[in-house]
Amino acid sequence: MSALATEHKAVNLGQGFPDFPMSAELMSLVTEAMQSGFNQYAPMPGYMPLREAIAEKIEFLYTTRVNPDTQITITPGGTYAIYTALTTVLQPGDEVIVFEPGYDSYIPNILVNGAIPVRIDLQFPGYKINWNEVRQRITPKTRMIMLNSPHNPTGAVLREEDIQQLRALVQGTNIIIVSDEVYEHIVFDNVKHLSILRYPDLAERSFVCFSFGKVYHCTGWKLGYAIAPEAFMREFRKVHQFNCFSCHTPSQVALATFLRNKDSYLTLSSLLQQKRDYFLQLMKNTRFSMLDSKGSYFICAQYDRISEESDKDFAIRITKEFGVAVIPVSAFYQDGTDNKVVRFCFGKKEETLALAAERLARV
Repeated sequence: MSALATEHKAVNLGQGFPDFPMSAELMSLVTEAMQSGFNQYAPMPGYMPLREAIAEKIEFLYTTRVNPDTQITITPGGTYAIYTALTTVLQPGDEVIVFEPGYDSYIPNILVNGAIPVRIDLQFPGYKINWNEVRQRITPKTRMIMLNSPHNPTGAVLREEDIQQLRALVQGTNIIIVSDEVYEHIVFDNVKHLSILRYPDLAERSFVCFSFGKVYHCTGWKLGYAIAPEAFMREFRKVHQFNCFSCHTPSQVALATFLRNKDSYLTLSSLLQQKRDYFLQLMKNTRFSMLDSKGSYFICAQYDRISEESDKDFAIRITKEFGVAVIPVSAFYQDGTDNKVVRFCFGKKEETLALAAERLARV
């Protein structure tokens, strides 16, 4: 869709990246790090002052202590962290419970490791987990459950009730959790992000994956990290050692300093909520029916008042004819489930959103 957007000079509300600048201070810190000679390999698990800053942040946010030496590894992006966690654990024939719609890397990551994705649809239109169905799909081969909150593509978030259901489900089992929390700081309407790290009984069986790119508006940096119990992380690093080995050193040095500025991430929810609310106000002038988004920089909308086309055909047509690129949500289902829903990224400048909404009002 991004290629199509470029071809037709469309406003790109499809791919999830901001079009506004990242922090000038953070860019300056990277330059300073390079000029100070931090241009060679960082240690394989990551630059230790950065891991220490992450550990401090986790204790501040989630009142959980993690050991920066043995439980945190810096990775080239959140997607890499997720892939490495799966590769660390999965053996051929293992079953992995994965929810759809879902981020498009999950199922290929499961399949490449010879494991079996057990797909469960989130309940439309609220995109909630049906825990009764999850219980029914658990078998002796269930090795892992994959979670994502705030959720891509829908903006749904886990609630306390979900956490309690999860706790009851995995208690007394060897099921491992992979929790994708790359949008941890983009949560709206005074909802609290329920990181798996808040719950010791869940954290002790989990890989939790994060992204600096999503937090600091620099998705092109491809820098993130994974947190796991020491025994899990020891095995994770055996994969990481011979795949990536280490990540971009100057960025790590810069982030070690910048991460201690709590406002840099604590203000992110407010910034993105303003953009969500602005976009929702603009979209009242269209025939789209906006769904709820409690987190991430995505919001979905039904277009059933506009067209009976498939979501893919509709997305392609409005890109070509009206100059706004979106993502068909069927792309996030392996079987192409089509509820006549498309995904917008509202993490954009106000003028970008205004131009897109003006064009969408004509659809």
